[in-house]
Amino acid sequence: MPHSDAEPGAALARLLEIMVRLRAPDGCPWDQVQDFASIAPYTVEEAYEVADAIGRGPDFPALLDELGDLLFQVVYHARMAEEAGHFGFAQVAEAISAKMIRRHPHVFGDAAARDTAAQTLAWEAQKATERAARAETGALAGIPPGLPALTRALKLTRRAARVGFDWPDAPAVLDKLEEEAAELRAELPAMDRARQQDEVGDLFFVLVNLTRKLDLDPETCLAAANAKFERRFSGVEARLANRGLAPADAGLPEMEAEWQAVKAAERS
Repeated sequence: MPHSDAEPGAALARLLEIMVRLRAPDGCPWDQVQDFASIAPYTVEEAYEVADAIGRGPDFPALLDELGDLLFQVVYHARMAEEAGHFGFAQVAEAISAKMIRRHPHVFGDAAARDTAAQTLAWEAQKATERAARAETGALAGIPPGLPALTRALKLTRRAARVGFDWPDAPAVLDKLEEEAAELRAELPAMDRARQQDEVGDLFFVLVNLTRKLDLDPETCLAAANAKFERRFSGVEARLANRGLAPADAGLPEMEAEWQAVKAAERS
């Protein structure tokens, strides 16, 4: 793992200088022509790669690398904003510092000590105050539309639950899930794609509520299901290969039999 005796301030100053150089007229042609919109997808991608490195252990060498990539994204956006005369990296750092101090009066002020539950409530109350100051009204205000759909659904339903719009428990959500599945089944014969899309969306939305009631994260649940499918299907391919077959050469019943064999082997 790379090691440096450099102070954080000096290391950050060097990174900021590198960014200035890349965007300079005699810098990198690719970096010179980028803007906020073109860089934004990379920012999202780097955040996911940080999460992936954490999910793999954490894989600390990978995490070191990915956190650097994510930091560079912040530096990139701040530099473009500075070039346009809006703000620079220092203002970004000052703004988040002020926000953290404001949202933690029990640490930086004279508010009473809080446990985790009390801090969560206070945090949400403070964010509500900040949204009101920005003239963002309504219980659902301020939830970014650009979030991944499952994550945004979770945030929307959490907000609604805080004002009492919620199912009483997980079994009640399961009842609603069965109701939505029946509605989708009723739409299948008509082959109306718009209606089917609407009903499938309802199924996803109710499933997100179920994860919330079970204190689970929907993205984590789906990521685990993806990994499980990938692992088991690779097992099916391996078992078929041992018999000189490719999946395309085996019929569905044969692949299903191998799938069940892989599952049984995992459980044993």
